Amino acid sequence: MARITPPTHGTTPGLRGAFTALVTPFTPDGTLDEVTFRRLVDRQIRLGIDGLVPVGTTGESPTLSAQERDRLIEITIEAVNARPSRTRIPVIAGTGSNDTRASIEATRRAAAMGADAALIVTPYYNKPDQRMIEAHFRAIADEGGLPIVVYNVPGRTGVNVDADTFLRLAEHPRIVAIKEASANIDQFAVICRDRPRDVAVLSGDDAATLAILAMGGDGVISVASNQLPGEMSALVHAWHAGDAAEALRIHNQLLPLLRGNFQGGPNPVPVKAAMLAMGLLETDMLRMPMLPMADAARTRLEGILDDMGLLGLAARETAAMVPTTPTNTTELAEAAA
Repeated sequence: MARITPPTHGTTPGLRGAFTALVTPFTPDGTLDEVTFRRLVDRQIRLGIDGLVPVGTTGESPTLSAQERDRLIEITIEAVNARPSRTRIPVIAGTGSNDTRASIEATRRAAAMGADAALIVTPYYNKPDQRMIEAHFRAIADEGGLPIVVYNVPGRTGVNVDADTFLRLAEHPRIVAIKEASANIDQFAVICRDRPRDVAVLSGDDAATLAILAMGGDGVISVASNQLPGEMSALVHAWHAGDAAEALRIHNQLLPLLRGNFQGGPNPVPVKAAMLAMGLLETDMLRMPMLPMADAARTRLEGILDDMGLLGLAARETAAMVPTTPTNTTELAEAAA
C-alpha cells in the first residue's frame, strides 16, 4: 500500500495533482447508495484521477453519521486497492469536524482502515482564534496517526487559517499540505512562497487552480473532477510538464462548469444536479437542511452542460467501453491474438 510519508525538507511534495472531493450519493429515501458510490469511485480511477477524498464537506460529512463516514472511506480504500495493475492512488479521508477529540478518533479509524492522509477542515461555528486553530491541528497531527491536509475554507467555517499560522503548522512532520479556499490571493502567494518545499499547496477552488499553480502550488482538491476527472488531472499535469498554454486551454474550456458548480445553491447542490443531468447519478438527493436545486437554477445549469456537450455524458462513456464484435476472419484473428 502506497502511504504518504513526508519526505525530507527540500524535496517535492508527496501530494501533487488533482484529487476529487467525492460527492456522497443517496437513494431516494435518503440512505447511503453504496452501489452508486462504488461505481463513481471506479470511474474516477479508470479516468486517471490522482487521488480521492471521501467524506469531505463536498461529501456532506456534517450530516453523515460516524458509521456512514467510515463506510464510505472503507469503500474508497477497497476500490483503490483492487487495482494492482496500476500505481495505487492515495485516499485522503475527510475526518475533520469542529470537535478536536472526535476528529482525532475519526482520523485514527481512517488510519486503521488504510487511508493515506486525512483532510481536516478548520473548526466551524466555534470560531477559534489563531492560537486555538493551531492547537487543534497540532493535536490531530500528534495523535491521529496520519499525515494531515489542513483545509482552510473561511467562507463556510467563519474563520481563516492565517498564512503565518499555517507556516508554523507546516513545520510539523505530519502536516503535509493545505487545501486553500480562502479566495485571498495574497495569502495564496505568501504560503506558496514560504512553505517548506515538501509541503503541498492545493487549491480548494477549481477556478483558482491555474492561478495557484502559477504561484508555485501543486494541484487541487476538486469538485469539478467528480464530473471530469481526466480533464482536471490533465490541467494540473500540463502545468507541471511545462505546457502552460495547454493548461490555460483546459482551464478556459472548463471555466463555465467550474463556475456553474457554485451557482444556484451551496456546494454540493449544483454539482449533484449537474451529475444527475450527465447521467452520473440517478438522483440528486441531499441530506437536509440541503435541498435539491430549484427549477430555474437547474435550467440554467443544464444550459451550461448542453453548451459544453456534457448532457448524458455517462451513457456515452459506457458505450465507449463496450468492445465491438469482430465481423470477419481477419478481425477474429486479431481479437484472438
